[in-house]
Amino acid sequence: MALRAQGLLGAPDRRAGVRGVLRRLGAVQLDTISVLARSHELVPYARLGGVGRATVESAYWTPRPADRAPEPPHSFEYWSHAACILPIEEWPLFAFRRRAIQARGYRWHVMKEPERSCAAVRDRLKADGPLTATELGGAKNGGPWWDWSETKIAVEWLLDTGEVVCTERRGWKRVYDLAERAVPQALFHDDLDDQECMRRLVAQAGAAMGVATRADLADYHRLKGGQVDAVIGATGLVPVEVAGWSKPAWADPRALADEARGRHRTTLLSPFDSLIWDRPRTERIFGFTHRLEAYVPRQKRVHGYFAMPLLTGGRLAGRVDPAREGSTLVARQVSLDGPKAVAPMAQALREAAEWVGCDSVRVERCDDTKLGAALVSALA
Repeated sequence: MALRAQGLLGAPDRRAGVRGVLRRLGAVQLDTISVLARSHELVPYARLGGVGRATVESAYWTPRPADRAPEPPHSFEYWSHAACILPIEEWPLFAFRRRAIQARGYRWHVMKEPERSCAAVRDRLKADGPLTATELGGAKNGGPWWDWSETKIAVEWLLDTGEVVCTERRGWKRVYDLAERAVPQALFHDDLDDQECMRRLVAQAGAAMGVATRADLADYHRLKGGQVDAVIGATGLVPVEVAGWSKPAWADPRALADEARGRHRTTLLSPFDSLIWDRPRTERIFGFTHRLEAYVPRQKRVHGYFAMPLLTGGRLAGRVDPAREGSTLVARQVSLDGPKAVAPMAQALREAAEWVGCDSVRVERCDDTKLGAALVSALA
């Protein structure tokens, strides 16, 4: 049920494409790490196969040209599970978070002249927008990446509180615009109260997961348990018991009615993929413990910098830490659950290599020498 809900079981909806994946998942997490590709590219790849990377980018972000009427945006960036790309239809659902940030005054204490800085950003965007932080006057003070300029802090505050929106990126830089101009008017003026925002977000999370505990539902869009409790009865999700789970769960009625059959995807997953971004849920469903080790000192890493789990036959059957050297995809470190995982890992590595424009695969090491040799043979 979880795989079906996440678009990883059954025939992929190629007509709906990347935008269909985004609408189905409700959120695609962003991250700066790029190994084979950035995480937001890996998510649709895992479900649709080798869709062009340019196609992925154009499906997410909508340029707003100055010389003609802009196309309505398909998505926007905001704080969901983390920093995420979200379907534009979800703009009203995050009004509760925008209001909470406004009330908290989160960034104001680090701005020297908050009123003046925010007013300057509004005026520039109104006159010249959409603009990047660099075009607004500079994103940094000249120090480390977190040493933001007053202008960058101001525009991010306005994004957090909903006056500004990002519906486009240029070369990985956010492009900011006034929300009143960029967000379709019907959505911009859809004023939901906090309770309705929570209800819809919990319902969406339940549909995206198929079956979920209270903690799962809260984690999907980073809500609190009490917020889930307050609305769960009005979401349409059905209380269920799951064998082996110690906590109560809820299921999407469509997932209960839909026979979870079809072809399983064999693919590598981003560590930030919504199927596995909740580590306790991943362990509960798949018996698979996974940790992103990019921020772990090299000597303490167990599986590698950006280890990507292997999904095959509805199981997580191994992982690989990939890299690229010219036209070669390098499997720097491989772990396999057993001999049956060798052929699927070879298939996943070949497909990933082709997708990113590599014409060969090299295995550097495997935690099991015999399985490593079998993998090299399978790739050959």
